[in-house]
Amino acid sequence: MKKVNILTALVAVIALSAFTIKASIDWKISDDFSIKFTSEDPTGVFTKMDGDVSFDPDDLQSSRFDVKVDVSSINTGRGMQNKHAVSDKWFDADNYPTIDFTSKSFAKTATGYEVTGTLQIHGVAKEFTMPFTFENEVFSSSFTINRLDFKVGTSKGMSAKVPEELSIDITVPVTRK
Repeated sequence: MKKVNILTALVAVIALSAFTIKASIDWKISDDFSIKFTSEDPTGVFTKMDGDVSFDPDDLQSSRFDVKVDVSSINTGRGMQNKHAVSDKWFDADNYPTIDFTSKSFAKTATGYEVTGTLQIHGVAKEFTMPFTFENEVFSSSFTINRLDFKVGTSKGMSAKVPEELSIDITVPVTRK
C-alpha cells in the first residue's frame, strides 16, 4: 500500500512539474513618480499615490493595476487654487478623497500597451482605457480626460474658465518587490 501511495505521489509531482505556474511581477511604486495635468489654466501635479502594481509584458493576463491618488495632494502652485480644487465645487476631497483606477484587462499595442479598467473620480466610475509604455522599469502614459465626464467643476462661475479637457502625463518608476 505504501508503494502505491509513494508511486502515486511521484507521478503527481512529475506531472505537475511539467506545467509552469506564471505569476506577474509585483512592483513597488517609487516616490519619484509624477502625475501632471495641463490645460490653458490650471496646470499642476498630484504628489501622493499608492497602490498595487503587478505587470509582466509576457503575461498580460495576470497583470493588474490597483492605484489610488490622494486628491488633497493636488498642487497647482497657487494656494487659493489648491483650496478651490479640493473644495466641494471641484474634487470634493472630503467626500471623495482619492482618484482610483482598477484594471480589468491589458493589451499589447504597436507603441506599447493599453490597460482598460474602472477609473473613479469624484464618485463617478467609468470604464477607461489608458495607453502606456514600460521601459527600464518606468511606466509612462499620456492621455486627455474630460473633467465633466466625472462631474468635476460643474458649478457655475470659475468652472467656465477651466477647459473641459485636461492633458495628463504620468511617469511611474518602479522597483521589483
